[in-house]
Amino acid sequence: MAAKLSSGGGGRYSEEQNAEINVTPFVDVMLVLLIIFMVAAPLASVTVKVQLPPAVAPPGTNPPKPVYISIQPNGSIFIQDFRTDLSSLGEDLRKNLGEKRNPEKERIFIRADKDVLYGDFMGVMNMLQDNNFYSVALVGEDDN
Repeated sequence: MAAKLSSGGGGRYSEEQNAEINVTPFVDVMLVLLIIFMVAAPLASVTVKVQLPPAVAPPGTNPPKPVYISIQPNGSIFIQDFRTDLSSLGEDLRKNLGEKRNPEKERIFIRADKDVLYGDFMGVMNMLQDNNFYSVALVGEDDN
C-alpha cells in the first residue's frame, strides 16, 4: 500500500492513503504460470505411435427384465401387475419368467408396503425358497 505525503498544511506526519490496486505483480505471476503450462503441455502428450488391434468382443446382451413381487397392506400379492395368491406364487412366477430363464439364478425383487404384516412377508419369502428362488432383493424408497 502506498502513502502520499500531503503538501498542504496538515500535521508533520499527515499522510493520505492511496486506494489504487497495483496489478503488476498479479500479471507477472499469471504470465509465468502461462509459460510453465505452455512448456509442460506438450510433455504430457504421448508421442509413441502404436497401432492398436481392433476390439472383437461381442456386444453384451441386455439384462433380463427384472421380476417384482409386490405385497399390499391387505396381504394381496402381485407378480409384476398380475394378482396371485400365496399357494400359486411359485407356479405363477415360473410362468412369468418363461422357459428360458433359470429360477435358481434369477433375482426376484420384493416390494412391500411399510404396513404389511411380518407374517405375510415371511410367507412370501418361505414360498420363494420352497420353489427354489434363493436370490431375493428387497426394494426400498430413497429419502432423497
